[in-house]
Amino acid sequence: MGSQVAVPLWAVIIVALLAALAVIDRILMPSVRWALRRRANRAIDELNTRLKLHIQPFKLTKRQVLIDRLVFDPEVLHAADEYAKEAGVPREVSMEKVKRYAQEIVPSFSAYAYFRVGTRIARSISQMLYRVRIGYRNDDALARVDPGSSVIFVINHRSNMDYVLVTYVAATSSALSYAVGEWAQVWGLRGLIRSMGAYFISRDSREGLYRKVLARYVHMATSAGVTQAIFPEGGLSRDGRLRPPKFGLLSYMVSGFDPLGPRDVVFVPVAVNYDRVLEDRMLTSVASTEPGKKPVFGFNAKVFASHVFRHIGMAIRGEWHRFGYTCVSFGEPVSLRKHVAEANIDFRLLAPEARHAETEKLGNRLMQAVGRVVPALPVSLVSTAMLEAGDKPLSLLDIKQRVSELIGVLEAQGSYVHIPRADRDYAISVGLRMLTLRHLVLEEDGSYRANPDELILLKYYANAIVHLFETQAKPAE
Repeated sequence: MGSQVAVPLWAVIIVALLAALAVIDRILMPSVRWALRRRANRAIDELNTRLKLHIQPFKLTKRQVLIDRLVFDPEVLHAADEYAKEAGVPREVSMEKVKRYAQEIVPSFSAYAYFRVGTRIARSISQMLYRVRIGYRNDDALARVDPGSSVIFVINHRSNMDYVLVTYVAATSSALSYAVGEWAQVWGLRGLIRSMGAYFISRDSREGLYRKVLARYVHMATSAGVTQAIFPEGGLSRDGRLRPPKFGLLSYMVSGFDPLGPRDVVFVPVAVNYDRVLEDRMLTSVASTEPGKKPVFGFNAKVFASHVFRHIGMAIRGEWHRFGYTCVSFGEPVSLRKHVAEANIDFRLLAPEARHAETEKLGNRLMQAVGRVVPALPVSLVSTAMLEAGDKPLSLLDIKQRVSELIGVLEAQGSYVHIPRADRDYAISVGLRMLTLRHLVLEEDGSYRANPDELILLKYYANAIVHLFETQAKPAE
């Protein structure tokens, strides 16, 4: 009974470490987690007092809980059963695919990552590259939106900078949840994007099971009041014009909408424009790609590096003027509840073909609303004037006269024209300077003409506002 047992020192150390870990896990960690959670909740409550659109509890739910809810959603389970029957595989196999899809799609929102990291980075990048301006604000219309509504920002897609720019501009309103494609599935970037509330989608997937999982997640988020941002065009404009909308995400948002339910869905049209799109040459190089075919974008590291160092050199010499202006405008909100009441429809009761047709009508209506508030910027205006002149050289006075006429037409129909410093001459000079620095417009003996070798790029910038001259519809104010 009183005998001693010799225990190796390494075993004693291991047992002591395990005991210490057990004490930390069972006694200290719950207290630490409670303190951190309390502090985080207090920070979120403070944020919600400053945000126009509050952060909904759905965004703050643990990611694994959302994944489980999505995996065991009745419609997802039914789709898994159907997939197993059609593919001739065990149900366990189809459920494993469902779990993998759910893990790929569901984000892991962090208010700290979004507001302390993401929005600060977005602000720094936006202000470093552009002179950021707001066009139509529509604050009164946005203030009338029921705070309990699910707000969806519907945005035209000009550049990958759109994500950064809109995040910065909307930082005082809410935390936006984006759908992002495969480009964001990069190690190191993926975690940050997911922590900012973005959800990953595979745009090229046509598998019914994947589409059902994605549809149910979007429906869950929309029903829970999560503020989202979508780009209906589905990709960047290659010729500068607004692209016809795609209806995948939109159909997921509206298909289960209950007109008599407690929460409305409100779409807010948002339009962006740039004096210079970072990817303009890459986009216009594939503008002739046949419809239905995926364009192949080339990336030349040497060319990219030379551009970076050239701009750094210009900044050091004081010759760099950033990439001109970028402007964001907000249109009149569109209530889904009001829309279905006017159309006398219920998306839940429609046959698939009729539901698709009604979704298409809504999508086209939203894109038209976006188009009406696209800001006219100096480069787009000067590009339009130069193209209208054709091969004819123009003096500076001729250019000012032509651009002033264009501005008059746009202002008469209520379109937003950004005139820096409220000085038309300065605005025209800024636009012309941007184009001559890039050799899109050539200057010879005090006269200017469009560079015949750069007409595609010149049309690209003119096309950003060409639709404003094709309609006399006045944008909502």
